[in-house]
Amino acid sequence: MKQLTFGTLIAVFEEMFGRALFWALVAAAAVITLAYLYVLIRDRAVSWRKFLLAQLSMPVGAVAAVVFVMWITESRLSDIGGPIDAIVLLGIAAVGAVGLAILVYTVQSLVRRPGAG
Repeated sequence: MKQLTFGTLIAVFEEMFGRALFWALVAAAAVITLAYLYVLIRDRAVSWRKFLLAQLSMPVGAVAAVVFVMWITESRLSDIGGPIDAIVLLGIAAVGAVGLAILVYTVQSLVRRPGAG
């Protein structure tokens, strides 16, 4: 593999997660992103209280993402072989943290009326 292309990445992720799970995750991410954009446009401002609560959920999202990927790949933390493995694991944790924060903010905004906190 001399070139890393978008198609190659999709093929690797489909192989790792399975085609159905991978595309279900992509669809869920798209729906959550659209809902987040809807909330930002509807409210025309960021609620800092909701934002703080969303940030407090970030460690949970980071751990959940790492655990999920470890479960899917049937790996353990003892399987980490070098610096690139640690970097990938930190990247997974970062994406999980941000993803859960966006989800929490969006759910709070959709459940509560726009003027509330």
